[in-house]
Amino acid sequence: MPSDNPSRPRAGAAAFLLAQVGHEAARRFAERLTGIDLTPPLAGALRVIGADPGRSQRAVAEQLGMLPSQLVVLVDELESRGLLERRRDRADRRRYGLHLTAAGERALLDVASAGREHGSAFLAALTDEEADTVRVLLGRVADHHGLTPWVHPGFRAFGTGRPAPRTPQEPPGRGSSQAG
Repeated sequence: MPSDNPSRPRAGAAAFLLAQVGHEAARRFAERLTGIDLTPPLAGALRVIGADPGRSQRAVAEQLGMLPSQLVVLVDELESRGLLERRRDRADRRRYGLHLTAAGERALLDVASAGREHGSAFLAALTDEEADTVRVLLGRVADHHGLTPWVHPGFRAFGTGRPAPRTPQEPPGRGSSQAG
């Protein structure tokens, strides 16, 4: 269905619209997180660690697509806030597993609540059926591009100042804005 607003670009600019909407969604979610004193990277790390407790920093960093040395900054911050603890692995005493504390579990519930509220508010212009269709279609696009489910691609560039690397499915130059 074409946009009701004739000033909106057509299908050829879908990638731009996705970037525009994605940026706004991220900005608004970051605003919501200030109410629970978290940043998006801290909330994301909390969610990933809470989903699979006991994994090493290396395993969590790999899932997030970032260097373990970069994850240390987030883990240290979560630990200093009493939301996370490092526990020595019983099977391998050299390894530490990451676990949420009771306060971390409560913070994770707050993040989930903020996420649900954000999702509803952000898609308020759509009917429930339209919102479901958008979620399904965006999920297919994300899968096609090899994006890790529930991991923001910004983690790949955390602390590097470089954009996330191109995925193998994305040919060079595709989707770029080249004058022609």
